[in-house]
Amino acid sequence: MSDLLDRLPYARFLGLVTATDGTALTVTMPFAQRLIGNPVLPALHGGSTAALLELTAVAQVSALYPRLRLPRPINVTVAYLRSGRPVDVHARARISKAGRRVAHVLAEAWQEDESQPIAALTAHFLMAEDDH
Repeated sequence: MSDLLDRLPYARFLGLVTATDGTALTVTMPFAQRLIGNPVLPALHGGSTAALLELTAVAQVSALYPRLRLPRPINVTVAYLRSGRPVDVHARARISKAGRRVAHVLAEAWQEDESQPIAALTAHFLMAEDDH
């Protein structure tokens, strides 16, 4: 699944790295100074956190449905639960419902402790067959 993220310019900019334990796909955004949105705290920029969550959801849908084109977001909602500190961020997504045309995906991002997420995403993705 890493080659999917390698093909997406913003995923490359964020430095996203994937890992799998056979069942779950985890995407990590290594900390970089350019990801700081509030230098006073310092805290990660919310846009980079949201992008991590959305790209993790896209990667999860693509992993489970490889015959589809790149899933396109229909709607995305991100809840920011706490400030992201200047350390690596990890994310995992799960598909709660997938029909013929639309998938509903939930994702969470955390830092050191998975039980304390810093942000959560709820999204719907259009699932279209690849013409090739």
